[in-house]
Amino acid sequence: MDFREKIGELLKKQGIQGDIVLEVPPQPELGDFAFPCFPLAKQFKKAPNAIAADLVLKIGKVDFLEKVVATGPYVNFFVDKPKRTEAVLRDITKRKDTFGSHPIGKGKTIVIDYSQPNVGKPLGIHHLGSTVIGHSLANIHKFLGYNVVGVNYIGDWGTQFGVLLSAYAKWGDEKKLQADPVNYLLSLYVKYSAEEEKDPALHEEAKAWFKRLEDGDPHATKLWTMFRDYNLSTFKRVYKRLEIEFDSFNGEAFVRDKMGPIIDDVKKKGISEEDQGMLIVRMEGDLPPCILRKSDEASTYALRDLAAIKYRFDTYKPDKVLYVVAQQQTLHFIQVFAVAKKLGFDNDKLEHISFGMMRLPDGKMSTRKGKIIFMEDVLDRAVEDVAKIIQDKNPELKDKARVAEQVGIGAVFFAYLMNDRIKDFEFSWDRMLDFEGDTGPYVQYTHARACSVLRKAKEEVSVDANLSVLNAKSEYELVTMLERFPDIVASVLHDYKPHILSQYLLRLSHQFNEFYHDCPIITAENDELRKARLLLCDCARQALQNGLGLLGIASPQEM
Repeated sequence: MDFREKIGELLKKQGIQGDIVLEVPPQPELGDFAFPCFPLAKQFKKAPNAIAADLVLKIGKVDFLEKVVATGPYVNFFVDKPKRTEAVLRDITKRKDTFGSHPIGKGKTIVIDYSQPNVGKPLGIHHLGSTVIGHSLANIHKFLGYNVVGVNYIGDWGTQFGVLLSAYAKWGDEKKLQADPVNYLLSLYVKYSAEEEKDPALHEEAKAWFKRLEDGDPHATKLWTMFRDYNLSTFKRVYKRLEIEFDSFNGEAFVRDKMGPIIDDVKKKGISEEDQGMLIVRMEGDLPPCILRKSDEASTYALRDLAAIKYRFDTYKPDKVLYVVAQQQTLHFIQVFAVAKKLGFDNDKLEHISFGMMRLPDGKMSTRKGKIIFMEDVLDRAVEDVAKIIQDKNPELKDKARVAEQVGIGAVFFAYLMNDRIKDFEFSWDRMLDFEGDTGPYVQYTHARACSVLRKAKEEVSVDANLSVLNAKSEYELVTMLERFPDIVASVLHDYKPHILSQYLLRLSHQFNEFYHDCPIITAENDELRKARLLLCDCARQALQNGLGLLGIASPQEM
């Protein structure tokens, strides 16, 4: 039973117009739900306090409510506790892995563009934001019925390839490339960038090499293909470790033969112009123009993005395309979406999901300066630290290596996802490798604790348990916390903010552990109470598992 919906129906029967917005009171003694009457003053031509009092009289006694009271301008609803407990736990028991889902996305397609590492550079920890935000949003959209197309629009074209090609032509060593392609290409990139600061002519050489690549020069193309293949295989290995899959790795190079129609279209529509040899589209107001083609006729990131938009609209027929890209690219997307609108695309379907910059304590990360922390190094250290803790605290644990991997990666994911995506994130080893307090391992441990209780009980969870015996305060508070899970999932989708779910899972874990300590489960005072508490324990386990899964984090049964 959806009590919000039922209360909304009650209020509509009393002539309330428009959307019914129910709040959760700050203190439990004020009720389970509250309806503010301020917006009704104009409709009923009365003071909000009087409206609240009238509504209470009109609503009267309702079978699923303990009572309805007026508290100043609010109507406060107290749900019948046994009915609420019964409804929530039966729903979880019935739906299991689908608890919290809703088919709101049925028949709709959403394209999510995320991760987007540049070929020729390793996956750095600064790629974590786009990767884990995008992955969690993809999981949640699927959970809510959407057809999701996950696209990793890798940076496999552009000026950085001019840098790599020029650097390799000067200092390339094929044996070193084959031995350790990712790190070797990074070293070439860093070296070239340093030399370029001393000799600006190197910048023009890099541009010339990229122009050769765009013109189809066989040697440049052969080297580019080799660089791309080496890096892509490394990327895929890391993604496999993270258990992240993409439907497409079509990057910028994929659209290079699709840019011509965009150029033709902007010219045909008369929205472009030549400016100092560049092809540009003027923006409204004070925004700088969107450059589509450089003076040497090389393409720009904007032109390639527009070609990708056309391909995605033509191929996937999306209801929405989300770009999970750092907020430094906000201006770029404003420009690209504006040009897309001028070209006739529905830019209401295009949305930039921005996130803050990841910084080091001493400043911004920079691949060009070699100031980067590799993602695999962070994962390896996290897993190693977890393995040491397991060896110290639970040396008999089965499958220790797998659990260490799950908990270590979970710690890294959660450390990022528990923060609002719009805020900058300062990387520190201590922060990433903290397994105490409000962390991913704490939520995973709570799930494992629930699993342990169910194992030790040595009996099947009774779906027919008498739930009316669950009368303790911590039991009911756990039920109400579980009831919120579907709304929390919907909130993440509405705001594209996974931290809403992360913070909820921490609160749910705290509430479960309070229940665990306050209410004996296996040793409950009677068989009826034990069965009811085991069912409640299993429902909490299920919600934790579902929530962690949506964040892309595993739920070990033992730790």
